[in-house]
Amino acid sequence: MDSAAPREPGATEPPARARPRLVFRTQLAHGSPTGRIEGFTNVRELYAKIAEAFGIAPTEILFCTLNSHKVDMQKLLGGQIGLEDFIFAHVRGETKEVEVTKTEDALGLTITDNGAGYAFIKRIKEGSIINRIEAVCVGDSIEAINDHSIVGCRHYEVAKMLRELPKSQPFTLRLVQPRRAFDMIGQRSRSSKCSVETKVSSGRETLRLRSGGAATVEEAPSDAEAAAARRVDDLLESYMGIRDPELAAAVVETARSSAGAQAFARGLDAVLGEFAFPDEFVVEVWAAIGEAHDDACG
Repeated sequence: MDSAAPREPGATEPPARARPRLVFRTQLAHGSPTGRIEGFTNVRELYAKIAEAFGIAPTEILFCTLNSHKVDMQKLLGGQIGLEDFIFAHVRGETKEVEVTKTEDALGLTITDNGAGYAFIKRIKEGSIINRIEAVCVGDSIEAINDHSIVGCRHYEVAKMLRELPKSQPFTLRLVQPRRAFDMIGQRSRSSKCSVETKVSSGRETLRLRSGGAATVEEAPSDAEAAAARRVDDLLESYMGIRDPELAAAVVETARSSAGAQAFARGLDAVLGEFAFPDEFVVEVWAAIGEAHDDACG
């Protein structure tokens, strides 16, 4: 068997091939020149880079969409960005206050958050209490409930506060709508059905953002993983009033490394204990993930 040729005295190891720099294009959704950003590992750092590119404060950014400047919840940036995706940042627009009377148990809101301190409305159910208030729109950030600031709260905390408000008593929501381009004025996006989260980067490599640790370049999720994550996201909305594709993907990852339902429950407590998932939710999620895998493989 051939052996490697001896290295000359004093010769150095050849340098490892460096991974190409990941540079992403970005614009402000209401209109701006194109900027270029790089070197971020999580959503907060991403917002800081976008803010630096356009000379604004990171707290001005409510959320980002991929490949669309519109307030399109199907294009919402989550935990993964395709390496060729274009990032549109939606910044703070007008502030408004609305008074709501809770005449039913459910307000008809689905809440998500931007991973950097702002919770906002992702879906408004047709025929619901909120649906009848014309001033409230998908994409509005919830800044305060009864003058109590909720900036910095996670989506599940905000959803819980809204669920626990007493019936028949009016309360006030302070909302911040995203600044809109001229072609978006007058939009009031809402859906009577759960919109399917489309993966813009399907079939390509993606940059996976992590709340702790460095971002990594990974293959886009398989069909089975994507289907399982969508089912988990539906269950998050049903049980907790939130939608969060990144959280759903983390739940699927935990299931993939678990030997059974009990191990899965322990894994969720260890990794995602802050969410305090109810037992019936855990059981239903485990079954849904298994069904999604069977459907994809069958």
